[in-house]
Amino acid sequence: MKHKLFLFDLDDTLLDFRASEKLSFVRTMQALGLHEPIDGLFTDYQAINTDLWRKFETGAVTKDFLKVERFRATFAKHGLALDPEAASQLYLDSLPDTVVLIDGAREVCATLAAIGEVGIITNGVEAIQNRRIASSGLGDCISFVATSEACGHAKPDVRFFEYATKMARPFAKEEAVIIGDRLDADILGANRYGIDSCWFNPGRMANTSEAVPTFEVTSLHDIVPALKALALA
Repeated sequence: MKHKLFLFDLDDTLLDFRASEKLSFVRTMQALGLHEPIDGLFTDYQAINTDLWRKFETGAVTKDFLKVERFRATFAKHGLALDPEAASQLYLDSLPDTVVLIDGAREVCATLAAIGEVGIITNGVEAIQNRRIASSGLGDCISFVATSEACGHAKPDVRFFEYATKMARPFAKEEAVIIGDRLDADILGANRYGIDSCWFNPGRMANTSEAVPTFEVTSLHDIVPALKALALA
């Protein structure tokens, strides 16, 4: 295998963030005294949160603003007199306790860690992501964690990838690969930085973006065989 540096996105690549997100959201609403059905509330929160993350990735909003605004806007839309700052803190405190691994995450990280170096590249909140990794049981396979919060720039900004790879052992670009589920952050970032990429696409979605992955998989179990095949191509 020619690759020696494996840079994994965290959420929805190794960890099932959608499952964790809903569990944490439900716990947060219950802690705030809201026990009625929240499916509509959660759906609106997800849409607002996604939009704010897109704005953060372009530098339009700060992460501190995002963390509270997603709750403030959701509560305002539903006419709820709940404290968005309290909701934000409760939610972030809950996330490390609701970690769900995507199938194959442990196996692929352990296999690749034995071959080279595994790093995490994430636009998430640094303290929370580190706690979630610790809860996941993947920590012994991971050499470093690079977050946009510590870097000051977010994926797909090339400066983020320059920051992340400085945390790794010496490497050549042709020996590195980024694995992630986001075309607009992970794969486009890899294209701009000039290294290989693997699009993790379990939903088998069509690629209508400008990002061009080196290869694509629908299961984490397929990553190691695909990397071996790429080395022989």
